[in-house]
Amino acid sequence: MTRAPTRPQEESPYDEVVVHIYRCATVVKGGRRFSFASLIVVGDRKGSVGVGYGKATEVPSAVDKARKTAIRAMKKIPLAENTLPHRIVGRYGSSRVVLLPASPGTGVIAGGSVRAVLELGGVHDVLTKAYGSTSPKNLVRATFQGLTSLFNPADVERLRGVKLAG
Repeated sequence: MTRAPTRPQEESPYDEVVVHIYRCATVVKGGRRFSFASLIVVGDRKGSVGVGYGKATEVPSAVDKARKTAIRAMKKIPLAENTLPHRIVGRYGSSRVVLLPASPGTGVIAGGSVRAVLELGGVHDVLTKAYGSTSPKNLVRATFQGLTSLFNPADVERLRGVKLAG
């Protein structure tokens, strides 16, 4: 028995979590034909996170496409130590995710798909609540949208031309 040569797996500086694998079936003359889609979150756990969605006829191909999309879509998120600088509501489709800063030691209080985005983004202390649709696709994108629309206190001071209290 001969083994097929394996190509060397390139080491990525990012961690990744496969949030969900979707299976779709189309019925054709000979039976069912399946296709797959994957939702992946990629991050460095230091303030950068990306979300990717890829579709293919096989699961590994869908995961690979989603990983590449997520790396291209990576954004830097402003953090205040290990938590968020302020409260924010992320919106995507019919999902709403409320992200609240928390005191040190609280941990990530969130469901599975929201937790993946926050942990890979480097947030250690946060409280969350999801409203509306709880589909993983919508929750991940709502969380990502909320994190990317956060403001740094220094940026707010510069934009307003004032010194913030605190």
